[in-house]
Amino acid sequence: MNSIDGILTEADDKMKKAEDALRRELVAIRTGRANSGLVDHLLVDYHGTLVPLNQLANISIPESRIILIQPWDRSSLHTIEKAILKSELGLNPNNDGNVIRLVLPQLTEDRRKELVRVVHKKLEDGRVSLRNIRRDAVEHLKKLEKDRHISADDVHRSQDKLQKLTDKCMVEVDRLGESKEAELMEV
Repeated sequence: MNSIDGILTEADDKMKKAEDALRRELVAIRTGRANSGLVDHLLVDYHGTLVPLNQLANISIPESRIILIQPWDRSSLHTIEKAILKSELGLNPNNDGNVIRLVLPQLTEDRRKELVRVVHKKLEDGRVSLRNIRRDAVEHLKKLEKDRHISADDVHRSQDKLQKLTDKCMVEVDRLGESKEAELMEV
């Protein structure tokens, strides 16, 4: 990477990917409401290969607290059921031979608070990831300055742009966290 624009563009891309990863992790945290995102990327051992559940079955939400999983290959019902039981979802699948129903129980107040703590940890991990991306970009900029490819003024201006980019992403992380926390505490 030999240009300021290249460094800033790469940092921007990495920060957006970190935001998306955080968004996916937050969707996977169970609230009292059914959401296909809870099971979409659950890995199922399908004929010796780990495959995301959304590639093996149709996932629908017929009611606010029920997830319906209808596999395209009925022989995979048992392996899907095992994957759900092994997951950290804490849900018991009901298999009727054609579909699997996951009924989400109402969350207790203690469980809600525990999930909020999990959300806060994931948010902090996301912030750390963003700060690490910023740090790496600053190191690249300083290396370019040391190699006399750019001036100290260019480094300073680029660091300002990088900080603004980081701040924008941090605001989005906070917004995602507030939204998820409100969703969890909703009765």
